[in-house]
Amino acid sequence: MAEGKQFPGIDKQELFSMLADERAGVTVVTPNRRLAHELAREFGDMQQRRELAAWRTADILPLSAFVERLYEDARHSDAAVRLPLLLSPEQEWELWQSAIRASEWGGMLLSVPSTAEDCRRAWELVHQWAMAGALGSVPGNEDAKAFAQWAAAYATRCKQESAIDAARLPDLVAELMGGTALSAPALVVAYGYDILPPQVAGFLDACGRHGIDVRECARQPRSGKAVRMAFPSAREELEAAAQWAREKLQAGARRVGVVIPELGPRRKEVARVFARVMHPAHNLPGGMRKTPPYNISLGAPLAEYALVRAALSLLELASGEVSFDQASKLVRSPFVGGAESEFAARARFDASLRKKAPPAMTLGKLVASIDGVSGLRACFESMFAVVRERGQGERGPGEWGRYFSDVLLAAGFPGERGLDSDEFQTLAKFNEALAGFAALERVSPRMSVARALARLRHVCAELQFQPETPDAPIQVLGILESAGLEFDALWVSGLTDEAWPLPVRLNPFVPPSLQHRAGIPEASAVAALARGVRITADWLRAADEVIVSHPAMEQDRSLIVSPLIRGVPVVAAPEGAHESWCDRIHAARQTQTLADSQALALPTRSPQGGTRILVDQSACPFRAFARHRLGAEALEEPVAGPDPRTRGQLLHGLMRALWSELKGSEGLAGDCAPAIERAAQAAVDEARLEEPFATLERMRIEKLAREWLDVERARPPFEVEATEQKRSLSVAGMELGGRIDRLDRLASGGHALIDYKTGRPTPNDWMGERPADPQLPLYALSAGEEITAVAFAKLRTGEMRYMGFSRDANAISNVRAAKDWDALLAGWRSKIESLGAAFAAGDARVDPRKGLQTCGQCDLHPLCRIYERIDALEEGDDD
Repeated sequence: MAEGKQFPGIDKQELFSMLADERAGVTVVTPNRRLAHELAREFGDMQQRRELAAWRTADILPLSAFVERLYEDARHSDAAVRLPLLLSPEQEWELWQSAIRASEWGGMLLSVPSTAEDCRRAWELVHQWAMAGALGSVPGNEDAKAFAQWAAAYATRCKQESAIDAARLPDLVAELMGGTALSAPALVVAYGYDILPPQVAGFLDACGRHGIDVRECARQPRSGKAVRMAFPSAREELEAAAQWAREKLQAGARRVGVVIPELGPRRKEVARVFARVMHPAHNLPGGMRKTPPYNISLGAPLAEYALVRAALSLLELASGEVSFDQASKLVRSPFVGGAESEFAARARFDASLRKKAPPAMTLGKLVASIDGVSGLRACFESMFAVVRERGQGERGPGEWGRYFSDVLLAAGFPGERGLDSDEFQTLAKFNEALAGFAALERVSPRMSVARALARLRHVCAELQFQPETPDAPIQVLGILESAGLEFDALWVSGLTDEAWPLPVRLNPFVPPSLQHRAGIPEASAVAALARGVRITADWLRAADEVIVSHPAMEQDRSLIVSPLIRGVPVVAAPEGAHESWCDRIHAARQTQTLADSQALALPTRSPQGGTRILVDQSACPFRAFARHRLGAEALEEPVAGPDPRTRGQLLHGLMRALWSELKGSEGLAGDCAPAIERAAQAAVDEARLEEPFATLERMRIEKLAREWLDVERARPPFEVEATEQKRSLSVAGMELGGRIDRLDRLASGGHALIDYKTGRPTPNDWMGERPADPQLPLYALSAGEEITAVAFAKLRTGEMRYMGFSRDANAISNVRAAKDWDALLAGWRSKIESLGAAFAAGDARVDPRKGLQTCGQCDLHPLCRIYERIDALEEGDDD
């Protein structure tokens, strides 16, 4: 112990000898659970080396667990009637919320639950460092004043409830030492403490005053070799550390440590890198069934685990409306009853539901939409019955806890398949969280189901959890978690001057002067530096081989090495150190290319897909083959309001209804407003839009129609001969179905084919070896009428006009006359026949017409795997 209270010391070998003597009555207390676990493992290894077949489990545990054990002993003694009840973390949080809401600041805060959690942590800090008595008496800012008031109200409420929290439990147990028959050990050894906070020192002093021998112990320092390395980026540094750890493990090391600053925010990245390096096949089906040889120390919030997310989503669905994305995940979830038996049927149902579902769904709507998936429907109907019977009104947390359990049981949670080890432990932890929520009954008022679910969700979000796994030889740790541990080899990464020593982090609820006076390491630069020096020295003596490293750059910003490791000898990072096994296998690959771009010829003269076949064939032959012969299509995503397809239907419905009434240019002479209103209403009715979208869209298309009719009035006389007329089209021996938007008879002679567009069309889309939009030219070539003009009607507010080609000058406003109309038609015929013939012959080349521009508008990337050929479509960095 570098500072504060000192106790007589013993070395580690002496400690293990005492632990091996079952009569010694030794208890070892540590600052955290990980250090206790590691020390117990080392003791077990020593006993195995002694060739013992069995031995008594060493009494090694975190100090907080030791205090709780003594408290439970007192609860079973004669003093039990006088003892306050220990609050759970959830109960503490609830009492803090009550204190905050009842104060003058309660209505000003954006999030009372988050503030309550921060208060809980500040309360632990002030008791750990013996500052509670000075709260309110030391000048501070408004946050400190508010906390002092909340703390007083919280302490009063605890007294009224005859309760105590974990922050004050060591002080209570220390008082009980003298007058209560506690089953205390003969010797308590404090192991691995860097600093003894006053509360811990006071508790150990109380142990000593009442006959318990108190000692301190630390690991034996090693005289290993330490070197320093620099890497271009934090990502390359991490990959090099993972590769190094694998090599050390292969070389026979039994304990390898990798320390990573800010492990929490980088946990997912760290997990991906270590999985790829340690187990290259981890992402293949069944690839992670084997236990990995590494353990990442920091857990994740319980709410982030798939099983718990499914449970909370089921409860949210039972309580009200959820997004379609949530409902879709529940339909496909393995944690809903019958998922294994119906997984294919549920996937098909989900695909069909996406085409008609609204962007948000209730349980009732979901039940009503289920068709052909009996098991899923039965589960959700059972849920609905429980909700209808008990899901209303206000109840206490205990009743809501039982209700939540019954809802999940009705849904068949956690599914019919057997859970693996991680899932089984996660389920047990979730049940523990549910029990913790129900325990709020003692301190919480009655509440609605929405508020109850919000409380349960917060409990799961705050509960850090990591499934237990067999002991792993590679330990990935945060900075402070590594203190006191021993390794055969250790790599400490990320040691820039910004990351190490740790920056000052004052608690906002406690006056800074009070924190400085207490000596909290995070409260001043001097204390933080002193602690950094001690931990750095500890790292350099923690293993026979130690590497300290840092990144040189962060994007385009240069980084500076921490001054605490500048004295460590520098060595160059080995070439290719950051390369994973996947990278090396990929670099050494020997590829064989097989041509697979030719399918069998089309077996029918009437393929499904109509003129869209030619559009896709022009964009990319593989796209046409996949969509119109393999039937590949992307899953749809429901959106709020009309989607682009619905808006296109509205436009066509508007124009069809409008010209069915106006007939042509003569109909534009009078007042067109009534006709526009009737046409807009007919289009909205046909699209079956719900309010308020129906009104908004009707107003939008009415405005669009008024603006467009001004363009039509500028044309020479015309007569609308057909709208939305179906046509049968012949191309390269195929019969394709099509629909002409509009066919006008022109005053100049012949007919004009018109295609409505709301985007940014151009007649250039009809040109080139692979016309981007060959539909209108095909209609012109296949029409029985004499076609003398083809044009896009660009219906875009502020840009409305006609654009295209005609045989005669001034046939349609803004449509230019072709130099050689017959040659234009002949060219179209040749190119369209070529596209049709290629599709019919089975052309399936991956050949996007405009490269990335074409691929950016395609949803078949996983099928054609174009990203393997075009770098810009490769997957982004894992960061």
